[in-house]
Amino acid sequence: MFNKILIANRGEIALRIIRTCKEMGIKTVAIYSTADRDSLHVRFADEAVCIGPAPSAQSYLNIPAIISVAELTNADAIHPGYGFLSENAKFARICAEHGIKFIGPTEEHINKMGDKATARKTMIANGVPITPGSEGLIPTVEDGKREAMRIGYPVMLKATAGGGGKGMRVIRNEEEFEHLWNAAKAEAAASFANDAMFLEKFIEEPHHIEIQIAGDQYGNVCHLSERDCSIQRRHQKLLEETPSPFMTEALRHKMGEAAIKAAKAIKYEGVGTCEFLVDKNRNFYFMEMNTRIQVEHGITEEVTKLDLVKEQIMIAAGAKISQRNYYPQAHAIECRINAEDPFNNFRPCPGQITGLHLPGGNGIRVDTHVYTGYKIPANYDSMIAKIVAVAQTRAEAIDKMRRALFELVIEGVKTTAPFHQQLLEDPNFRAGNYTTKFMEDFVIQSPEN
Repeated sequence: MFNKILIANRGEIALRIIRTCKEMGIKTVAIYSTADRDSLHVRFADEAVCIGPAPSAQSYLNIPAIISVAELTNADAIHPGYGFLSENAKFARICAEHGIKFIGPTEEHINKMGDKATARKTMIANGVPITPGSEGLIPTVEDGKREAMRIGYPVMLKATAGGGGKGMRVIRNEEEFEHLWNAAKAEAAASFANDAMFLEKFIEEPHHIEIQIAGDQYGNVCHLSERDCSIQRRHQKLLEETPSPFMTEALRHKMGEAAIKAAKAIKYEGVGTCEFLVDKNRNFYFMEMNTRIQVEHGITEEVTKLDLVKEQIMIAAGAKISQRNYYPQAHAIECRINAEDPFNNFRPCPGQITGLHLPGGNGIRVDTHVYTGYKIPANYDSMIAKIVAVAQTRAEAIDKMRRALFELVIEGVKTTAPFHQQLLEDPNFRAGNYTTKFMEDFVIQSPEN
């Protein structure tokens, strides 16, 4: 087992990893930018080292600086969390070259599955259904236009190194192609230092359902059932739940087997997620594989009683996983609380939290790194908390979440909590009648109304 783990991330996920490490008796090293010097992950790690100024490129994406800190502090492993360098094959390779264990898949696995264009080829070769799209990366805008005509509009333009909705655009006709191409490439370059793009057929009004998987160093793979992530805005997830209200037992079995097949095809090592689009007839198509822990991993933990961060660490240390699959033993819903104004087109609202009360009670979990007096920086993602409600039935989980949101108090900045309160009252949501198009039609009522 590792003696000391450096956490190459910030905020909520860094604090989440520290908690599991402390329970396992593993020392932790936090890195932080100058904008994050007052974050809780800095306070609760055994050691903390400033990695650079606020911009990500000079801090959380600065590979030489991170490796230097790992060596100076004698860390024998690095946990990348999600985002930043979590799916960066070069970073995984450099960790290996320096004798530091990357807690995640190998460079080869990331290249095969973390790179979305390569993942599509791998899925085709192994009989996993995928959405129609380009056979590889698209070198120029003119090539992209030709591919779009072949595939048929509308198409989805995607960054091959993307995640979190970054570097993605829906293109509905040739006239808007070049503008959206340029915008997506610029966003991908800024977010991932990789602006390579590919195209997929855009499936109208699908369900976005993902399967959590885990694989060890010995070829064993299991799945931990599904999460429904269809409530999203501009490809950014807002709420997730498990099990999916759209899922059937037969579909759960088929998608779980497809996800296991995908992981076994590359002898995948670590925790990962296969994401699928599912149409109204319950035909499913592989979309991508995230070779890292997901933001929404907590709801899977709550219904399976597994610690997925612990599983990551154990797998990286050479442990074997259970060869049985896991299915939900309850219902869990997660609301992402972002520092955004839902009544002003979800405009980011960085600033200082002047008052805070977090909900609690039976069946409520809150993952957050903020506190009264904490200043939310403008440099990073706006998510400041995740609230998870767990109950035996979906209806009970919804009502428990409504109660938790009623208790939540965050003063000094605007948050998305009022949006979630309205969402949970919506008849279509309560009936489980929603797709990825839900937010296009959902009208947020302003407080004045």
